[in-house]
Amino acid sequence: MSPRLKTLRKVLNPPIIKGFKPYGPEVGKNNTEPVFFLFEEYEALRLCDYDMFTHHQASEFMGVSRPTFTRIYASARQKIAKSMVEGRQITIEGGKVYFDSDWYKCEKCKSNFNNPEREKPITACPLCGSEEVKSIEIENAIDDKCVSETKNICFCPECGFEQNHPQGVPCKMQICPKCNISLHRKTTVIC
Repeated sequence: MSPRLKTLRKVLNPPIIKGFKPYGPEVGKNNTEPVFFLFEEYEALRLCDYDMFTHHQASEFMGVSRPTFTRIYASARQKIAKSMVEGRQITIEGGKVYFDSDWYKCEKCKSNFNNPEREKPITACPLCGSEEVKSIEIENAIDDKCVSETKNICFCPECGFEQNHPQGVPCKMQICPKCNISLHRKTTVIC
């Protein structure tokens, strides 16, 4: 049996550093091989220990199941402990991730697109060239007193069209028959 395909994990931004080095008189005497810390492990630590989200909320941000998130988080903590106890360097790199970026919507052709190069401002739609572009705010933001419930329904943010979510196919791969844009997963936030 072939191994299960790993889904991409969403990371808000890459870390601002590339790793950590220990210092002291015993550094480098034993094992000098670095501990490789994956981007998804960094993101799991950031969401739980820095931003103080629950595992359920953090798993939704990363686009993985809660048990998968817990495994990523446990691996991150284990690697940090290993590097501290053994005096190893931590190198942050790799993993099966994609970086989130600012999203925009063209008012003319109704397409959604992102801006992976944050330092360059968006002035026109890359598809139709229209300058009628507006920034899309993050929808369904969850604060620490709210719980989100993801439903098995894909919906169109333009016209409200809904359909049952097909198993194994991301909502963004589904197209609204009326508006011809990507569908989104229906999420209810209960505070």
